[in-house]
Amino acid sequence: MTALMRVTRTMVLGALVLAWCTQLPAQDGGAIYMASNCQTCHGENGSHPISPDYPVIAGQNARYLLRQMVDIRDGHRTNGLTATMRPVVAEVTDDEFAAIAEWLALQY
Repeated sequence: MTALMRVTRTMVLGALVLAWCTQLPAQDGGAIYMASNCQTCHGENGSHPISPDYPVIAGQNARYLLRQMVDIRDGHRTNGLTATMRPVVAEVTDDEFAAIAEWLALQY
């Protein structure tokens, strides 16, 4: 097999993998947010919490939100009202948190 054939084969395989990956369904952060009952305290899209003590999380930086959710779940953040939130997020996965965080970052 010539070098050109190897390069061409690699490019074709790469294009096929890329096409397949872009067809994978992305997790719906909004649906996960609702299924995890986040709206109960933070409001339908994170912008209207039920208490002034709860943060507005809509429009926040996604990386910041992800870090806070993981830290609350894993017990690394224990200040404020995290004791209330911890049992609610106990079963949420990192991938689900990432989807929620990305969705919330787009809310306003």
